[in-house]
Amino acid sequence: QVQLVESGGGLVQAGGSLRLSCKASARTLATDVMGWFRQAPGKEREFVAAISEILGSTYYADSVKGRFSISRDNARNTAYLQMNSLEPEDTAVYSCVAGPRAAGPYDYWGHGTQVTVSS
Repeated sequence: QVQLVESGGGLVQAGGSLRLSCKASARTLATDVMGWFRQAPGKEREFVAAISEILGSTYYADSVKGRFSISRDNARNTAYLQMNSLEPEDTAVYSCVAGPRAAGPYDYWGHGTQVTVSS
């Protein structure tokens, strides 16, 4: 069993930046892909970004391309989501995920961290 622990959420003004971190308790084939989903109040959960260790590929939702950047430090089993030019529409609970494929399904989910962007 792999645990994912997120950190870095908070309150920021529109146009600001935040960096989320997600540390995995172990490194296995099931953590080859690490990524983020988000869910805003009253909305469906949506994919944000993912990164594959083996392929070295990154994947982004259209809504965050050019503003968000995902990376990982394999030595620390940690993935990062750098969020720039934040908009009120980015307000959501962001959950870290891990799995063997970027297309999913994802085997492991973190508890989530709140990101609030004020206008």
